[in-house]
Amino acid sequence: MRRSITAAIATCLLLAGCSSTASQVSSHRDRTGSPQSAGTPTDTAVPEPTSTLAPGSCHASSLDPATTHPDPHCTPGALNPAVTQATIHNTICVAGYTKTIRPPVAYTDALKRQQIREYGYSDTNPRSYEEDHFLPLSLGGNPTDPHNLWPEPGNPNPKDRVEFELYKRVCAGAVTLAAAQKAILADWTTALRATG
Repeated sequence: MRRSITAAIATCLLLAGCSSTASQVSSHRDRTGSPQSAGTPTDTAVPEPTSTLAPGSCHASSLDPATTHPDPHCTPGALNPAVTQATIHNTICVAGYTKTIRPPVAYTDALKRQQIREYGYSDTNPRSYEEDHFLPLSLGGNPTDPHNLWPEPGNPNPKDRVEFELYKRVCAGAVTLAAAQKAILADWTTALRATG
């Protein structure tokens, strides 16, 4: 019985075109070669992390978690096109939404290791960094675009508190999504003051 079940599963996998790899990652790219985010929250395919940046070509503003910012040329931030002011109550303001679009740890861990080299950090231990969404998922940041992810020194970091407060303000209608996005991308350390 066990052999027939195993044979049936193997046949199904073979007919479905599955390989021996545990999971396959789809690589969708735009015209510039940048990865595109998944079309819907239920999509599980994410692009493989790739880069053309040379090691040490990116530079964080500091290694102090209380003040650090990513290199604006390497990590300018990227928007999730599914999140707009008109859709916030169907996307980011729905409890648990960011869990549905967060990329798999395998993707962010691989990207973190790659970006630690690109940022030229002398400490290359991945545990010393949080692979941070510069524009947070909770404020409409792109989940998989490397232009929106970077190895932020410190883990955890004080930016998380600012992100959560801005998220609460956006969902309460106290500040627009665009104003919160602009403020956190300009300087997360002053974003709360900038949005009132």
